Amino acid sequence: MNSDDILKRSTIALSDLQGHDIDVLTIHKPKDFQAAQHLLKVISKLSPLIGNMLESSLVTFLNSIDDWKNLGSWVRQDPGFPDTIFLGSIDPKPGIEIKTWFPLATEITARFKDSYALLEKGNTNVVVVAWLPEMILYGKPKIIDIWIDSAMSLAEARDKHYHNPPDYLVFEPEDTSSRTINLQQTNTNGYKFQGTRQQLKEAEKIVKKWGKLDPDTHSKEYQELLKTLLGKFTYRLDTNFAKIDRIEHKGLEDFKIKVLNTKIQGHTILKWSRMLKIDDVEDSQNGILKIMAT
Repeated sequence: MNSDDILKRSTIALSDLQGHDIDVLTIHKPKDFQAAQHLLKVISKLSPLIGNMLESSLVTFLNSIDDWKNLGSWVRQDPGFPDTIFLGSIDPKPGIEIKTWFPLATEITARFKDSYALLEKGNTNVVVVAWLPEMILYGKPKIIDIWIDSAMSLAEARDKHYHNPPDYLVFEPEDTSSRTINLQQTNTNGYKFQGTRQQLKEAEKIVKKWGKLDPDTHSKEYQELLKTLLGKFTYRLDTNFAKIDRIEHKGLEDFKIKVLNTKIQGHTILKWSRMLKIDDVEDSQNGILKIMAT
């Protein structure tokens, strides 16, 4: 069994968790309408907590599978990328990065900034877990659906979506492999052009001189070319860079549509999301009253 085999087997096992409760906490039913309104405002903030506890639960679950018990075990990395790795006789070490999504918020707010160049071995998968309380606003957190793909695939989609010199530059992290683990850099960053139209035209001429060939944007040589633009023109660091919801990964987009059209308690999640919008008082009240009546 190699790294790829372990990731494939893990994918099958994790996919089977769809519909299962996350037995880490229980959100109690609100006592009255006002309490339900308050809960609606704060429930999405539970996602980081759920994600943190889910990481531990998934490690325990994966270690209960007999397939690799003689080869090693899954351990959690906190902090560190990916969230869990398989330590044992397998090289390169398989890893799984876990992201959570609370679909009543519609947008997947998690980010994925890890460098494509550091993922080319293909030994890391990304798992996006869509969850909701079993009764929409209360009950145990429930896994609605799970999406799994290679981290390399997600990083490639991200870079293709964003990188568009000279208007937008995606920079690989510096080589920090000689540093201690806590000081190593693994994240890419995006920079948006902020100069004048005339300066943009000048920058476009520079990029044109690089040639028509599609270079390896992750190579050291190409990254040095990008630095000349950053040094000559004005750019701003994009703080919204790499939000998973904006990467436009085909598989992830299909997953999002599938989840939002999943029916729970008589309505699709998208319908519940619209009914429970905080800024629409009347719809929000009707949605809450429907849930409270269950």
